Amino acid sequence: MYKEQLIENLRNQGFPLFIIEAFASVPRELFIPKNLEQYAYEDSPLPIGEKQTISQPYTMAFMLSLLGVEKIRKNKIKILEIGSGSGYVLALLSKLCPQAKIFGVEIIRTLSENSKQILSNYKNIKIINKSGILGLPDSAPYDRILVSASAHNISIIDKITNQLKDKGILVSPVGNSIIQLKKHNNKLEKKEFPGFAFVPLVE
Repeated sequence: MYKEQLIENLRNQGFPLFIIEAFASVPRELFIPKNLEQYAYEDSPLPIGEKQTISQPYTMAFMLSLLGVEKIRKNKIKILEIGSGSGYVLALLSKLCPQAKIFGVEIIRTLSENSKQILSNYKNIKIINKSGILGLPDSAPYDRILVSASAHNISIIDKITNQLKDKGILVSPVGNSIIQLKKHNNKLEKKEFPGFAFVPLVE
């Protein structure tokens, strides 16, 4: 599939224009192994080594839309991605929210080092090589938190909701569902969207 076809598919699936423009502007082939470049714009996950994958573009677009950044994306907000892997989603977040401070936490050193090199020109991204199971409290609180690998139960995610600002949003896979948590007056509103598959969160 060519990049133009993928972009057209995302458009036909009803994603907002600003999300589609981010996908159009970030070259996915930079974030996958050289021998898989011909598959860069297939709407499917691809292996990136270390038993990890770069997620399906549709799934990424869906999770980014659940983050609800449209009204605040030009503000100086803080975003945390846990399990940043190849760095592709960090690049998309940077395009979506150019004034944001964006933190990526990745426990696998080879992935974190590779993504640092690829994203060296993105000045609003900082990648930390450590476990993200407890979030990144040193830079909290965050306006948005995105978890890009699947927690086996919601209690793992509950440990990092205290790093979310009031009116903040956390999006995470839990099992085979995607969970959206909205924080308001220290209470969490939860929505669940089933029918997805992710690599597990490495603890």
